[in-house]
Amino acid sequence: MSNKVDISRALKAAITTGKVEFGVDQTEKAVKTGKAQMIILSRNCPSKALAGDVGVKVHVFEGNNMELGALCGKPFSVSALAVIDKGTSNIMTL
Repeated sequence: MSNKVDISRALKAAITTGKVEFGVDQTEKAVKTGKAQMIILSRNCPSKALAGDVGVKVHVFEGNNMELGALCGKPFSVSALAVIDKGTSNIMTL
């Protein structure tokens, strides 16, 4: 069983049933304000602030920001996203 299927299913469930913030700025803000339960970064995420120890669970997606955006069903690239509320997803197990 490949991880990719799991992350795409988990992401879709989190996006549709929970609350997810997209983008480096929003993700950094969610981490700073303590709202983020978990963050997911693309392999080529430009943010140095999110690459360090941010105090929340970090999952580095093996694809780039274009692939992460597509996985999220977005028509734009996504370098970072913050899971605020996981909804019914099992995303926290990544």
